Amino acid sequence: MDRFLVTGGARLAGEVSVSGAKNSVLKLMAAALLAEGTTVLTNVPDILDVTIMGEVLRRLGCDVVRGEASVSITVPAVPGHEADYELVRRIRASIAVLGPLVARCGQAKVALPGGDAIGSRGLDMHVAGLVKLGASISSEHGYLVATAPRLTGASVWLDFPSVGATENLLMAAALAKGTTVIDNAAREPEIVDLCTMLQRMGARIGGVGTSTLEVEGVERLHAVEHVTVPDRIVAGTWAVAAVMTRGDVTVLGGRPEHLEMPLDKLVQSGAEVSAVDGGFRVVMDRRPVAVDVVTLPYPGFATDFQPLFLGLNTVAEGTAMITENVFESRWMFVNELVRLGADVRTDGHHAVVRGKELLSGAPVTAHDIRAGAGLVLAGLVADGVTTVSEVHHVDRGYEGFVDKLVALGADVRRESVRPEPWEL
Repeated sequence: MDRFLVTGGARLAGEVSVSGAKNSVLKLMAAALLAEGTTVLTNVPDILDVTIMGEVLRRLGCDVVRGEASVSITVPAVPGHEADYELVRRIRASIAVLGPLVARCGQAKVALPGGDAIGSRGLDMHVAGLVKLGASISSEHGYLVATAPRLTGASVWLDFPSVGATENLLMAAALAKGTTVIDNAAREPEIVDLCTMLQRMGARIGGVGTSTLEVEGVERLHAVEHVTVPDRIVAGTWAVAAVMTRGDVTVLGGRPEHLEMPLDKLVQSGAEVSAVDGGFRVVMDRRPVAVDVVTLPYPGFATDFQPLFLGLNTVAEGTAMITENVFESRWMFVNELVRLGADVRTDGHHAVVRGKELLSGAPVTAHDIRAGAGLVLAGLVADGVTTVSEVHHVDRGYEGFVDKLVALGADVRRESVRPEPWEL
């Protein structure tokens, strides 16, 4: 039961590096199941979710070896087809093994996933899409059970540009017979990264980066080496941290072209953002100005940035409106900010934030990955000490978070806490 102790008042300055994207590498690891042999992924972040996904693959019969910023996955000729409950419930991304297993093995039994407590994220589109490709799917004792002797290409329309459904259908369609068209597909950089790896494995995919993907199925794919795309959410976190602390931070590995909208919002808040070799630099020398935010699927403003910008607006000059259109339970984070003295009122999909000059340190709890990071950033601009509990969530998405903050000048430390008797 670790926690972070954050002492406010520091101005962040210096360089920080960004590794591969959590939201990409976990799906790339699942995609390795599509081909016999050894797939090597590089620029892999050292985070808890990668460890968990590695164990999911091990229990499917794969040999998984972690190296320095890399993971090597050796897939047997006939992998297992059952992803067990105890692991799958810990990360939602583990549902990404469903499509590859059905396509490769003709069957799959995958426990219903867990993950962050940020709202309802049903699997209806995953299931409906795979059924259109010819799979028979049922729910039995907490598992999705799917069978298909050979998937067949079909036209699939997604009611919402779901990242997870797009990924599962892409991987399944890569080995299906015939052509699959996925309309209203997600367009995130992580989707493009998955398409790029699949193409290198031998998949035939058209329309990459657009909302219509056309996949011509092939008989088999082959193992490859692939470099994971940098994590735009982590890069954006450091950018927001620079603005909140009136700092000067160079984000190495961050790709500005993947962050056009959030970086533009930071410029509107008063920051100077400039491209540098291998990344970008964010400089802020005054109190930020409040900025309105509306979350939408990419290329709109990502929901993962919402807690970070909500935190920024708590110390900004003026009043901002935050509108959450993706996950209805992301407002759980608001109650924790209020503990720090923030002035936030929620009504349905909207939150009104009235900025204060300074927050006040207090004990708070992280309910998900981005809320945890947002609370740490809020602690950096609070008077006194902010104690952030449940930091295992942060470990799932941020590599060396405390060490990198300290290197930028923050006063943050991690400590282990012995649980009280009633918590055991």
